[in-house]
Amino acid sequence: MAPATETVWHAMHRSVKAGDPGLRMAPILLDGPPGIGKSAWSRTLVGLIGAPTMIYEATNENASFGLVGSQRSWGNSNPGRLINTILAHRVGNPVVVVDEVEKSGRATSSKGQSYSLTGALLPLLEPLSAANWSCPYFEVKFDMSFVLRVMTCNNYRVLPEPLLSRCPPIRLRALTLTELIDFAKRHGEQKGLSPFSTENIAEAIQRCGPSAKLSLRTVLRMIERAVSLQDGVALLH
Repeated sequence: MAPATETVWHAMHRSVKAGDPGLRMAPILLDGPPGIGKSAWSRTLVGLIGAPTMIYEATNENASFGLVGSQRSWGNSNPGRLINTILAHRVGNPVVVVDEVEKSGRATSSKGQSYSLTGALLPLLEPLSAANWSCPYFEVKFDMSFVLRVMTCNNYRVLPEPLLSRCPPIRLRALTLTELIDFAKRHGEQKGLSPFSTENIAEAIQRCGPSAKLSLRTVLRMIERAVSLQDGVALLH
C-alpha cells in the first residue's frame, strides 16, 4: 500500500502549505487485486483523519441515488447520504469511501433517463464543478470541493474514461508469499497463537506457492481457524 500512503502524505503537505481551512486532497482511486488491503487501508486513513465518514458499497448500492440523492418529483426521493453526512455533522470535508466502484450499475427511469454511480461521481471529482455542485433534492448549490474521496477497484480498465481522466488509478501490486508469511506471523501473535501454530500456517502458505494467488483474506481465515482449534484444545484440557 506504499504508493497510496505516499500519495496521501504529499497531498497533506500540500494542503498545509496552501493554508487550506480544512484538509483538501485530490480524489484517490486504488486499483489492485482483491484481498490486498485496499478497503482496510481506506478505513485506517479515515480513522487517522478523524473526519465524518460515509462508506458506500457499490455492489449493494450501485446506482447514484443513495450517494447524491434524487429529485423531489421522484417517489421515495431523498437528499442522498453525502449531503446528509455533511448536514448532520456540519463538517464540509467528510471522507467518502466508495468500495468496488467498477461493480456499480445504473438505473433507468420510465422516461429513459439513465442514472449511474460513476456518472454521478464525475462532477464531484473535478475541483471547479465540485465547488458548484447542485444537489438534485434541495436544488441549491453546495461547495463539495473539500470532500475527501477514496475509491477502490479490482480492475480499473472497466471504468469509464471520463472518471479515469479525473482520477488516475494508483496501481497496487499483489502481496508476495514472504509478505503474507510475515503478516501471518505478526497477526497470529496478536491473536495469541502459539509459535507452533504460526509456523504451521507459514509452512502452508509456502507450500501453496505463488500460483495459488493467496490474499490477506485467505490468510486471515487460516488464522481464525487456527485460533478456534487452539481454543478448543485449551477447553479440553
